[in-house]
Amino acid sequence: MRAAAVQLTSTPDLARNLEAADRLTRDAAARGAELVVLPEKWPVLGTPEQTAAAAEPLDGQSLTWARAIAGELGIDLVAGSVSERGDGPGAKNRNTCVHVGPDGADRAVYRKVHLFDVEVGGRTYRESEHEDGGGEVVLSETDGGVGLGLTVCYDVRFPDLYRALAVAGARIVTVPAAFTVPTTRDHWEVLLRARAIEGQCFVVAANQVGRHGPDGPSSGGRSMIVDPWGVVLAQAPDREAAIVADLDLEAQARVRATLPSLANRRPEVYERPVSTPATRAADAATGAREVLA
Repeated sequence: MRAAAVQLTSTPDLARNLEAADRLTRDAAARGAELVVLPEKWPVLGTPEQTAAAAEPLDGQSLTWARAIAGELGIDLVAGSVSERGDGPGAKNRNTCVHVGPDGADRAVYRKVHLFDVEVGGRTYRESEHEDGGGEVVLSETDGGVGLGLTVCYDVRFPDLYRALAVAGARIVTVPAAFTVPTTRDHWEVLLRARAIEGQCFVVAANQVGRHGPDGPSSGGRSMIVDPWGVVLAQAPDREAAIVADLDLEAQARVRATLPSLANRRPEVYERPVSTPATRAADAATGAREVLA
C-alpha cells in the first residue's frame, strides 16, 4: 500500500486552504497514494477565535469536498481534522477527524480526546475554551480491510490510546497535527517513532507548517511516515508538500511475529494495584499484627 501525508500552511482563508488541499491531494494520488492524510484543522487555522468561528457541520463545505475528491480519485482519505460546529445553543465545537472511503462515503468519525491546554514557547493554548473532547477510541478500515487507527495531534502524547488501537487491530495509525514549532523540534519525531515501535504500526503523520495568518500560531512541519520498526520512510521539507511512502504490510507481519511485543502483553498484571513503598509498609504492619495476635 502506498500512503501520503499532506503538509499545509492553513490560514483563516477557507478558499485558499481548500485549493491547496485539493492540489496536493491530487498530487499524492497521481504518485500512486491509496491512502492520503491531511493535517489538523486544515480548512481554517488562525487565532483560536478565527478557527472557532469557522466551524462547520459534518455536511459543510470542507467535508463535502473531501467526500467528492475521495470518490473521484478512488482513495481512502483521512480528512485531517475540522472544527465541527457544536450542536445546539452554547455547545462547544469538536476537533473532528473523518475517514472517507474511495466510494466517497464516511467510514468513521473520530473526535479528538485529549485537549491541548498547555503553555509552550511562551504562548498559552487553551483548546478547552472553544472545544469539548471526544470520549471514544475509533478504529476504521481502509478499502482493502487494513485496520486504520484515528488520532489527532496532542493525542500522540498518550500511549494508552495507541496501544488500545493496536490491540483492537490497527496496522496503520494516522496523526493529523498542528504541532507547535518548539514541540516539533524537540518531541515530534521521538513521539511518532515511539508510537510506531510500541504498537508495531505504520504511522502517517501530517503536520501543519509555518504561520497561520498574521496573528495565528506557527507549526513546525516535518510531516512523517514511520514504519513499525521505527524507521522514518519519508519526511516533508519546510513548506507545503505531499510525501509518499510504500507500507510493506508483509514486513509488518514479520516484525509482529518475530518480536511479538503485542502478543507478550500481560494486561492481567497491569490491572492489579501497583506495589508502592506505602502499600508494602501497610502489608508488613498487617502481617506483624497477625503474628502478634
